[in-house]
Amino acid sequence: LWETTVKNIALIGEECKKQGITLLYHNHDFEFVKVDDKYALDMLYDTVPADLLQTELDCCWVKVGGEDPAGYIRKYAGRAPIVHLKDFAGEKSSDMYELIGIAKKVTAPGAFELRPVGYGCQDFYGILKASEEAGTEWVIVEQDRPSMEKTPLESIEMSRNYLKTLGN
Repeated sequence: LWETTVKNIALIGEECKKQGITLLYHNHDFEFVKVDDKYALDMLYDTVPADLLQTELDCCWVKVGGEDPAGYIRKYAGRAPIVHLKDFAGEKSSDMYELIGIAKKVTAPGAFELRPVGYGCQDFYGILKASEEAGTEWVIVEQDRPSMEKTPLESIEMSRNYLKTLGN
C-alpha cells in the first residue's frame, strides 16, 4: 500500500511538472512511523525526486511525530518552500484526531489542543531561523481549530502579535 501511494505521488508530481505546477506534500504525525528503520516521510522524499515533489512541512505534526521541526526544515533545505507554523499543548493522544473525524474530543486537563502560535510548546524563533536558512519562501500560520476559548480571529491576532515580538 505504501509503495503504491509513493508511486502515485510520483505520477502526480510528473503531471504537475508538465503543467508548470509544483507538487508539495503536507505532513502529519503518522508519516513518522518507521518502515525498514526509516521514517515513511523520509522514504517519500528519498524516492520521489525534488523536481517532482517539494515539502510543505507542518511544524506541529513534525514535533508530535517526535522530531525537532527546525532540524527537519534544515534537513530539507532547498526543498521546503512552505512551512506551516502551528502550535499545540498537551500530550499526543488519540483525541487529536478528532479534527479529522476519527476520534472524540477529550476535554480533560492536559488533553491535546492546537494553540495560537507562541502559546504552546514550539520554539518559533528556531523554526523561523531554520526556515530562512533553508530558503523557505512562505511561512503560514495554520490554526486548525481555536482553543483557549478564543475565536478564530482572536487566535490569529494572538499569533500575529506573538510573531511581531520575534521581529517577523
